[in-house]
Formats: sequence, structure tokens, C-alpha cells
Amino acid sequence: MSNVSNGRKVYALVWMIILGGIMGLAAKLVDTQGVNPVFDQIGGRLGIWIFVATLISVYSYSPRSAAVKVFSFFTSLLTFYYLYTVFFLHFFSKNETMFWVICAVVSPICAVVMWYARGHGYVASFILSLPVAVLITEGYTLKNAYLPEHEHYYLVPILMGFYLLMVITLLWIVPRKKIHMLTVIPVALLLSFIMIYFDIIGKIFGGLNGFL
Repeated sequence: MSNVSNGRKVYALVWMIILGGIMGLAAKLVDTQGVNPVFDQIGGRLGIWIFVATLISVYSYSPRSAAVKVFSFFTSLLTFYYLYTVFFLHFFSKNETMFWVICAVVSPICAVVMWYARGHGYVASFILSLPVAVLITEGYTLKNAYLPEHEHYYLVPILMGFYLLMVITLLWIVPRKKIHMLTVIPVALLLSFIMIYFDIIGKIFGGLNGFL
């Protein structure tokens, strides 16, 4: 990090704020009638944001940079999302807001940990298996998101395919050596089985996440 100029640091931070604002507005704009519900279902769940935060973290200059950039991203995203919600839609959900605020608060800690996912050895592989396991868990649990008689039941295979794409992307671009995938995949599958079996995500978030 010491070899990176202050100008590049500021540029990266500004870009994270802009990106967060754009994605926050986009997430809110697709949450309207008349828009394909697949976009709303993607934006309203943990998966896409874990995916984006993981990429920001692993390609940051340092653990500290990862923490600052990810926190700035989520702060900007939530600010623009809820400003639009309050001032243009005149709506405010306390429980939903608290859920995402908590996610933003803990995001720097997660970012510091995730920065090491591009390292070498079993520790890096285990760290990468964490977001992969969450994506697998959330993607699998989508089968319970809609009953067959629901209007948008057709979204399930589409959303599952999108989650599979995110998993494949992380497995392909994050490890410095592709052989590390041989460690990441079984660990991620084991962790996802545990999370699904004990409904860990559901117990932690208490129904606030979109798929619960």
C-alpha cells in the first residue's frame, strides 16, 4: 500500500462512492412495478452484494484499503437507496434499514478477512470458501422462495443460474492458482450443507433477507 500514490488512493475511494451510489439507485429503481422482477430479486438479496464486496476486497491494495473501499461502497449505496426511497417514494422500513446498516457496519471487518483470499495456502482457500458457501446456500434455498402457484415461480431457475454464475466467477478469478479450487470447492460445499441443514442464515437474519 505504501507504493500506491495518494492520488490513486483517492481515485479508488471516489470511484467506490460513485459505484455504490449508482448501484444503490439501480437497486431501488428496479424495485418498482413494471420492471422485470428478476432484477429486484437479485438486488434484494445478500448474494449480489457479497459477490461485489468480495471482488472489491480481493483486488484492493491492502487489507486497510479493502475495509475503506467496501465500507465506502456500502455507505454510498445505502445512502442513495434510502434517500430515493424516503424523498421520492415517501416510504421507510425500519427493520429493513437496520438489516442493511448492520451489514454495512460489519463489512470492513469482512473485507479485511476477504483480502487474504488471494493469498496462498489453505487459509486463503478457506477464506474464499466462505462467500462461495453463502452464495451456494442462498442459491439453493431459492427453491423455497416461491410455491408453484406463485406468480413468479419461473424466476427460481433463472436466479439459481445467476448464483451459479457468481460462484463460478469467484472460483475462476480469485485464486492465484486454479489448483486451489480443489480445496475451495469441497470446503464450500461442506459449509453450505451445514448452513442449509441448520438454517444458519435464517436464524441470524430472522427473515430480513429476501429469500427467507
